Amino acid sequence: MQPVISFILVLSLLVFVHELGHFLFAKRAGILVREFAIGFGPKIYSKIHGETMYSVRALPLGGFVRMAGEDAEIVEIKTGTLAFATHNKEGQINHLYLYEPDLQENLTVGRVVEADLEDKLYVVLEDQNGLETKHSLNPQAIIHYDKKNQVQIAPLDRQFGSKTVGQKALAIFAGPLFNIVLTIILFSVYVFVSGVERLPIDKIVPGKPAAQAGMKSGDLITAINGEEIHTLDALRYKLTAAQGAPVNLTVKRGEQTLQFTLKPQKTGEVYQIGAEFNAATMKREATLSEAVTEGFRQTLDWSTFILDGFAKLVTGQLSIKSLGGPVQMGEITGKAAEYGIVPLIKWTALLSLNLGIFNLLPIPALDGSRLVFIGLEAVRGRPINPNKESLVHFVGFALLMMLMLVVTFNDIKRVFFT
Repeated sequence: MQPVISFILVLSLLVFVHELGHFLFAKRAGILVREFAIGFGPKIYSKIHGETMYSVRALPLGGFVRMAGEDAEIVEIKTGTLAFATHNKEGQINHLYLYEPDLQENLTVGRVVEADLEDKLYVVLEDQNGLETKHSLNPQAIIHYDKKNQVQIAPLDRQFGSKTVGQKALAIFAGPLFNIVLTIILFSVYVFVSGVERLPIDKIVPGKPAAQAGMKSGDLITAINGEEIHTLDALRYKLTAAQGAPVNLTVKRGEQTLQFTLKPQKTGEVYQIGAEFNAATMKREATLSEAVTEGFRQTLDWSTFILDGFAKLVTGQLSIKSLGGPVQMGEITGKAAEYGIVPLIKWTALLSLNLGIFNLLPIPALDGSRLVFIGLEAVRGRPINPNKESLVHFVGFALLMMLMLVVTFNDIKRVFFT
């Protein structure tokens, strides 16, 4: 039960931060945000504050910010509908009920003859004597369809589509950006708590590649194939990426800088050089500035690893069976939580970075795809037909759900049947 709770809490944090980015930049652009949701499916909690409904939904595997006009939406009143209206001090309709409400205040009652809820903002009502009266709508007027369903009108200048290309792009890009910023913060905290990592070799295993190349205990590994490395994770990744091909290691031995070329040996699924490291000597206390610098550096390093993994997946170098889904992520999150808060911080940082980068990929239904459509709008000088864009996102979402099912199936086999 603890792994499940840990995973839900971590995922909820990442989704909240992601959607907060969308929310803040949408509000900054003046877009009406209808809902800020954590999770999908039926609502288990909701509360309207200001213009926005804040909700928690049953399936904790995502979330969304629903902006007025981002997707096709219909807010309309049928002609002939009997309506009951209340007015503000300026005489504008601020609430329009399409049923008879239980209110003590004076109501304007009439059948709807004409209504413009987006541009001119007015409603024409016909009273029982056949007299038609035109009423102005408050820009934040609320239409009550019944006792449970209501919606705030969205004037054209409050809709997503009315904003500039830059404002729309920022509102979409801000979600992944906030995840990447969270990653930097979490890695900085991780380094500040655990220390700055380096790679002094504690022991050389006789007969292995490092020993054969002439490396010694105490050697400090600083680079591989000319690229600086600072962590054991980076060394392991680079050795695996080389797939057994010879690599060049840059090593500091006292005041000397030495170069060693060796061929890693495959052990199981990983490649090793026969060098062992001692956790007690690999880290030293970090200053605040060092922690922040390392936060940026590790975010950059892991971004490179993640993008390289995506590229290998596209080119077929990695199998879809190597992908981990919710089950595997939940299992690892639970294990990280068992080991303590420090490993959990690191794992949360990696999940946040994966979420941010994955959402920037130009895959339909993801933020990256929406940014592509906004880019096309900038080039063409006009937006893509909303119905066509919605169809692309719908198909993309369906394919993503299919991929999720396949990955989850692989997870279940790996976790429970191997």
